[in-house]
Amino acid sequence: MKQYRIDKRETGYYPMGMTKTGEGVHFSVAAQGKELKLLFFRGDEKEPICAFLFPEKEKRGEVFSVTILGDDFTGISYCYEIDGKRFSDPYGRAFTDKDRWGDLERAAVLSKSPVTFKAFDWEEDNRPLIPYEDSVVYRIHVRGFTMHSSSGTRNKGTFRGIEEKIPYLKELGITTVELMPVYEFQEVILPEIVQGSPYGVDKPTGKINYWGYTSGFYFAPKASYASDNKETPALELKNLVKALHKEGIELIAELYFSGKESPTFVLDAVRFWTEEFHLDGIHLVGFPPLDLIGRDPYLKGLKLWADSWGDIPVKGFKYLAEYNDSFQTDMRRVLKGDEEQMKNLVFRTRNNPSDRGMIQYMANTNGFTMMDLVSYDTKHNEANGESNLDGNPYNYSWNCGTEGTTRKKKVVELRKKQLRNAFLLLLLSQGTPLFMAGDEFGNTQSGNNNAYCQDNDISWLNWNLLKTNRDLFEFVKAVIAFRKAHPVFHRREEAKNMDYLACGVPDVSYHGVKPWYPEYENFRRQLGILYWGDYARKADGTADNHFYIAYNMHWEPHTFDLPNLPKKHQWHVVFHTDKEEENGKYEVGKEPVLEGKSFPVPPRTIVVFIGKKDD
Repeated sequence: MKQYRIDKRETGYYPMGMTKTGEGVHFSVAAQGKELKLLFFRGDEKEPICAFLFPEKEKRGEVFSVTILGDDFTGISYCYEIDGKRFSDPYGRAFTDKDRWGDLERAAVLSKSPVTFKAFDWEEDNRPLIPYEDSVVYRIHVRGFTMHSSSGTRNKGTFRGIEEKIPYLKELGITTVELMPVYEFQEVILPEIVQGSPYGVDKPTGKINYWGYTSGFYFAPKASYASDNKETPALELKNLVKALHKEGIELIAELYFSGKESPTFVLDAVRFWTEEFHLDGIHLVGFPPLDLIGRDPYLKGLKLWADSWGDIPVKGFKYLAEYNDSFQTDMRRVLKGDEEQMKNLVFRTRNNPSDRGMIQYMANTNGFTMMDLVSYDTKHNEANGESNLDGNPYNYSWNCGTEGTTRKKKVVELRKKQLRNAFLLLLLSQGTPLFMAGDEFGNTQSGNNNAYCQDNDISWLNWNLLKTNRDLFEFVKAVIAFRKAHPVFHRREEAKNMDYLACGVPDVSYHGVKPWYPEYENFRRQLGILYWGDYARKADGTADNHFYIAYNMHWEPHTFDLPNLPKKHQWHVVFHTDKEEENGKYEVGKEPVLEGKSFPVPPRTIVVFIGKKDD
């Protein structure tokens, strides 16, 4: 068409993808072959309205580049064709035919990218830059978070749905939101092509990749996660980021890479998401080139999470964090009262390296929810259609006496107590706590520990449970506020178990039922931890309180003798997970005083004491 023509001047090779220039649009793509064409389409037409052959002189290695001059690209979309085979732009910012979630008819259709450039006003947006030690992370699946009819949102299953829930996140005390994959992945699972088969790919089976851990278009936000699917996925995600930042909440997004991608492509994608969407960090999963990303100077001011970062040196700002199941495995065993776990309790509550953040959780996507952790002994994945053979068989769970749903009062109360114990184990440990959306009000997947294909009530959050389990929500909210108020539980540096300030007491110390005599034999299931407040300073510069936590994970009661406090100080009970009538907690200023020096701790109970000066 005459209105579009190739710019015959030399135009360069970067950036990759589609870029607006002064007089037109620049296209740059890597492809293996001899003859590459850029195809333009109008509207929903299946055949191109024009094709442009990339000039041979504008090829460098495997990178082809061309600039198309023109005044109006409205309604135009594009793809490429190499030696007669069409393909989508791997750097495309948006794609047609992706606006409907789980669309079987269009799942295998080649997607084209619209030639559009939408401006966005970030106003005075600034990243909150919350240190790891001050962060509380809330992990969300965009669709599942608000898709249920009980969510109370207008824009269910979308970025806007999360935006509607920001007041809830603020009330709970969340500082950081982590989103499961939000790039344009293919949620419809397609059968693999059998090598040598002349028949190609069969029609989709209808099974859904609900989680999104697969390759995809890494430069486009998922269109079906936007309420206005065709027009505004990028704008809606940007609005969500801006709205969260205004409330002082960070946003981290997951990117999964299969290991087949070029390292430079992965680095481009990570940089793109942090720059284009003002993200506060990236959680890298799969097989990304971690050494390249971890050493990239451009990314060093942001948060980068991965399973392990190896020996990459870090000076100054602690930007790398390790995110794996090690805390979960050990602390679940502590919770259920397994043998030989007290040394693990010591290590996991204290682990806080100077050069790494530690993202810690009791439950995550790949496994039981917190409620299912205390409700099921074994996984129940029959709904996945794989004869319950899928999913991790090692859950370290305990059903408290009955498998699954029950009305037995004693079982229900014990499960609630175990959940209170679990949240104390998580939120009063050093490092950065993370929990899944809905765990704070008892979300359940009915024992399914691998709900990767469940786009239904199994995975969607049932917000009616917030009313049913309001007591659990209030407990979690109280513990988060308590953690934030007391820096001894979220120190920047790792405790030394030494008296390096000459206070007469170490920063942290460990005790058995008798003070100063920790008991680590394999059959022990009880431990006391003393935190000395002089080693941690509050925002106003004053020393924190002293704290003692009595952990009795045994199924029998134990009486703890508490360490002495300074003169005119007394121990008060802050949390007592066995006190069902008190919801396991006491109001600030109304904490009961410990009478005497001993305290009986019931079975499977955690008690937190605060040292206060007499009035």
